[in-house]
Amino acid sequence: MTGVPASAAGRSQAGASDAGSGAKSPRSGKIVAAAVNEASLWNIANILTMIRLLLVPGFVALMLAADGHDPAWRSFAWAAFSVAMITDLFDGHLARTYNLVTDFGKIADPIADKAIMGAALICLSALGDLPWWVTAVILGRELGITLLRFIVIRYGVIPASRGGKLKTLAQGIAVGMYILALTGWLATARFWVMAVAVVLTVATGLDYVRQAIVLRRQGIAEREAALEESEA
Repeated sequence: MTGVPASAAGRSQAGASDAGSGAKSPRSGKIVAAAVNEASLWNIANILTMIRLLLVPGFVALMLAADGHDPAWRSFAWAAFSVAMITDLFDGHLARTYNLVTDFGKIADPIADKAIMGAALICLSALGDLPWWVTAVILGRELGITLLRFIVIRYGVIPASRGGKLKTLAQGIAVGMYILALTGWLATARFWVMAVAVVLTVATGLDYVRQAIVLRRQGIAEREAALEESEA
């Protein structure tokens, strides 16, 4: 006999078991958290973004196949470009709707957008189908606005405007029409669609600059006001 009641021994063993399980819980919690984070990376929105990134080299290869002017290869390139643009419409919406926003998506999504559009514009200009100044205006605007967003992010976020969405749609349609080997009135129509896209590109770019200036002034004013209140 040990002199210890059976009930007390049972309670001590249970306590030891609980203590042991409690000691393991932080580690198991980390494992679960890591699994959740890994699962969140491989969500449908991020997968669509990855597909768009993977389509870029394939699109370039199709565009440049057979000296870049074969109608059949250009049709295949148009299909790849269209798939990339369609995924662009859905990945951001799915991420916001179903709370699938991740750090990877925040970085990869804008890169994928500019990669496929930049690849298309550069290929078209290199093949002589689109003036280089059009490519320079569109890519310059996109890169400039992206840089501007990072500069003023300390003061706030510039929201996407309706004009910006219309610009993206016009660019996608215009570039898609230039990728196809069109003739006749369709070839003339694509010139005017691209003209509309360029005008929207410049106009929305100037509007973003205006918003950035206003946002910066408001941010500076709010900081100065907060500083005066703290000193009062």
